[in-house]
Amino acid sequence: MSNRTTIRVLAAATAVLALAAGAGCASSAGGADPQRVDVVAAFYPLQFLAERIGGDAVRVTNLAKPGAEPHDLELNPSQVGQVSEAELIVYLKGFQPAVDDAVAQNGGDRAFDVTSVQPLLDASAGGHNHDGEEGHADESGGKDPHVWLDPTRLAGIGDQLAQRLGKADAAHAADYTARAEALRADLTALDGEFKNGLATCQRREIVTSHAAFGYLADRYQLDQVGITGLSPDVEPAPQRLADTIEEAKEHHATTIFFETLVSPKVAETIAGQVGAKTAVLDPIEGLAAGSDGDYLSVMRTNLRTLQTALGCS
Repeated sequence: MSNRTTIRVLAAATAVLALAAGAGCASSAGGADPQRVDVVAAFYPLQFLAERIGGDAVRVTNLAKPGAEPHDLELNPSQVGQVSEAELIVYLKGFQPAVDDAVAQNGGDRAFDVTSVQPLLDASAGGHNHDGEEGHADESGGKDPHVWLDPTRLAGIGDQLAQRLGKADAAHAADYTARAEALRADLTALDGEFKNGLATCQRREIVTSHAAFGYLADRYQLDQVGITGLSPDVEPAPQRLADTIEEAKEHHATTIFFETLVSPKVAETIAGQVGAKTAVLDPIEGLAAGSDGDYLSVMRTNLRTLQTALGCS
């Protein structure tokens, strides 16, 4: 018997036992709710969208655990079963190979690939990402998957997600549309804060440990200097480190950015060579374990960090 079949049999048996033990009673906390749409999100920004737009009409499961780097996610049999049984799967094709495989095998027409909303940017967008180096262009066919770092693009994905939820649950279609419109208003306000907050800065170059910020740089006229390319776990070659040190000196960089889910050692090495500080610039691929923030609050923290580092008035 396959893992997926076993999971289905166990789930069915559990449901029968629950009905026999407590017919007519409310389901226990954390249990499945047949009145809600079962949504699987591949990683945090998609969970954020599904929860904001779905509200109390959905139950969202994030395949990537808080504090874990989502690029290299491996699915256990239980998670493969969740993908198989979900009413809607929200994922970004090319970002997580294990999720791509599970969707290809079990997703069918229940899968919503957010890259279908609009084309992804080339990995070179937003500055000097050096994706020609070995191992740097291995995601999304050389496309930058970090689309959520442009709030306006995320709003467009949210609009399409509302439509998909409405097809899965027609009784609440108007609610999904209304919540997507409310989210769009929040994201439009966030976009305005970034435009105004980064309009007048002494510098516009951001030196980042991981070239995840192409959409943010493209949207707000910044120039990203990526120490490594799209894959955060690729060690930069010695020549790339030397080149980055020279670029950082040339642009008078005062801050070298690293991210929450990846080691800061490379950023610290470069900062030490150029006399700069290090600071966190979060690509929001996932929340840190125990974090009480959300996409909007982390983006606003990023904005304050950029304003300080770039000398914005």
